[in-house]
Amino acid sequence: MSITSFYFLIFYVVVLGLYYAVPQKAQWIILLLASVFYYLCSGNVVLIFYPILAVLVSWIGIRIIDRTREQEQMRQAGTPEGSNGRSTGQERDKWLAGRRKRALLFVIAANVSVLFLLKYINFGIHTVNGIGALLGREQDIFSSLGWLVPLGISYYSLSLIGYVTDVYFGIAQPLKNPARLALYGMFFPCMLSGPILRFREDGGQFFEPHAFDYVKVTRGMQRMVWGFFKVLVISERMALVANTVYGDYRNYPGTYIWIGTIAFAFQLYTNFSGGMDISLGAAQTFGLKLPENFDRPFFSKTISEYWRRWHITLGVWMKEYVFYPLLRSAVFTNLGKRLRAKFGKKKGKQLNAFAGMFLLWFAVGIWHGGDWKYVIGSGLLHWFYIVCGELLEPWYAKGMAKLHIDPKARWMDGLRILRTFFLANIGFVFFRAADVGAAWEMLGEAVTVFNPGVLVDGSLFTLGLDWIEFTVALVSLLILLVVSLLQEKGSLRERIGGKCLPVRWAIWYALLFYVILLGYYGPGYSAAEFIYQGF
Repeated sequence: MSITSFYFLIFYVVVLGLYYAVPQKAQWIILLLASVFYYLCSGNVVLIFYPILAVLVSWIGIRIIDRTREQEQMRQAGTPEGSNGRSTGQERDKWLAGRRKRALLFVIAANVSVLFLLKYINFGIHTVNGIGALLGREQDIFSSLGWLVPLGISYYSLSLIGYVTDVYFGIAQPLKNPARLALYGMFFPCMLSGPILRFREDGGQFFEPHAFDYVKVTRGMQRMVWGFFKVLVISERMALVANTVYGDYRNYPGTYIWIGTIAFAFQLYTNFSGGMDISLGAAQTFGLKLPENFDRPFFSKTISEYWRRWHITLGVWMKEYVFYPLLRSAVFTNLGKRLRAKFGKKKGKQLNAFAGMFLLWFAVGIWHGGDWKYVIGSGLLHWFYIVCGELLEPWYAKGMAKLHIDPKARWMDGLRILRTFFLANIGFVFFRAADVGAAWEMLGEAVTVFNPGVLVDGSLFTLGLDWIEFTVALVSLLILLVVSLLQEKGSLRERIGGKCLPVRWAIWYALLFYVILLGYYGPGYSAAEFIYQGF
């Protein structure tokens, strides 16, 4: 059930009505039942076994961790004096600590194993087949197993792993009710595109009473409309252009490739962030505040800043549960000592961090999909950008000083934004191309074929959009740009909320009808005709 479908809207309205109709202490049960129903309606019903199993495994791990900690506290409170008592108590504490650690490792191993088996087995398949092709031995060891992948596995797996880890370290309170843990792991607005939750910040609110709040409900719905605008009006049109170019890139070289790639960049951004607006807006109508996942990333001046603005919750999760534990591990601690001894304290520390970042960005890349094009386009290429940026920073500063250029000048910020967007688009070529080989071929043709004339000779209207649709796309992108610039200065919804009632209604109803009339719902369907027929 797509979150942009008419059926989802009906489902959402029914759930919202029930949510505020039942006693507040039962509101979380409505959300749990709605989440299970949504999951059952969004694919093969058998696949719900996977998130339920993940929740049960995580709950068992949490219970073991919680009980061993309670036993340790009780023992410490009642340990008799004397050396024998202390010795026996220390052995008991050691055994309890070991059991807690084994429970944590079991939960992590179980969730990661299922995640890799279902989502990333194709990564191994493609790698083996690719090696065979390089050796001149065409082979297909298995067919794709993508149909086995349950909805939202990447999101609920990371959310549950993070929660159990926080319980282990005493950062988060353990849930003793498995049904409550199921709601936290399977909350339906987060199933398709996240965000990745952290219980210590977001989890408790799911089980608190929420009285109907007119402002929260209306603000949430407003955000949902903005999400529909991004997805249905912009993303669907940009997809037509990107699909045309990438589907036949040999006949669309040079400038066409850059056009198709930029179209894909906006397709991906508006689809992902628009879906997030719908998810976070829906959650807000239930009185829930979920973490932001996008912060206008195409305004970034560096790749590091780009990743602080793009898929924010993934970046935070990877740093907390992958990068920092890696650097604290015995392997990296010893590596850091050897590097500092050989290259000095500062350079050794930097090289050790680069090594950890390599594994971090490999993990980020493979999280996006089980294929080398994702490992490169969303992972290692960005690691390369960041490492080069840090290593070249002193030379860059010297060059700016010699040329008497003010690095804080506004025009320099504009150049940095364009540079970052260009570098991100190179990654998007790998992300969108059929495979790594096609990506390299497209990049080669993009820089060797010079045909800027296609921008003015009408060729743009052969890329899937006629001049009317192309105009709608450009106007919509302009609206997105203006709104994004205003959002950089603060909450636009709050500023609109401060206007008089007629102005507020005019703005939101204009956006609503813009989406209804100009949303792209597929070939042969006209929203305008549908509305007119209703009269």
